[in-house]
Amino acid sequence: MTIRVLYFAGLRDSMGIAEESIELPDRVRTVGALADYLCARHAVYAARRAHVRIARNETFAHDDEPLADGDVIALIPPVAGG
Repeated sequence: MTIRVLYFAGLRDSMGIAEESIELPDRVRTVGALADYLCARHAVYAARRAHVRIARNETFAHDDEPLADGDVIALIPPVAGG
């Protein structure tokens, strides 16, 4: 299964990437498992995970939600403005 992950705001800036396509291992089949997998790949995300919302195909997702081939996942940290 291949998904596209989009990184937004300060997370994107800290990681130095805006998006990536990832071929997932067989064990990663839910949003929560994906979050764990991304933490192992990216220390910056791991440090901020508790404060980052995850959307799947433009809708906020729960950890137990299943993933599907071609999903677009967005990692959205809190944003301050003024």
